[in-house]
Amino acid sequence: MIKTDILKGEIAKCGLSQAKMAKIIGISPKTFYNKMKVGIFGSDEIEIMIEELNIQNPTQIFFAHR
Repeated sequence: MIKTDILKGEIAKCGLSQAKMAKIIGISPKTFYNKMKVGIFGSDEIEIMIEELNIQNPTQIFFAHR
């Protein structure tokens, strides 16, 4: 499960909106919001977000236990 609260913070810290992040990873904003709601993204999407947001410790966001 993805820690969406931390991910939202990382997106904002980079000056991006969630809609812009959706475009960067190649999905629609609606799909992005739905994936944030359930906390599940594909591995390709996660990889792009890690690179684009320059996330140093992706484990705490993308591979967290609730």
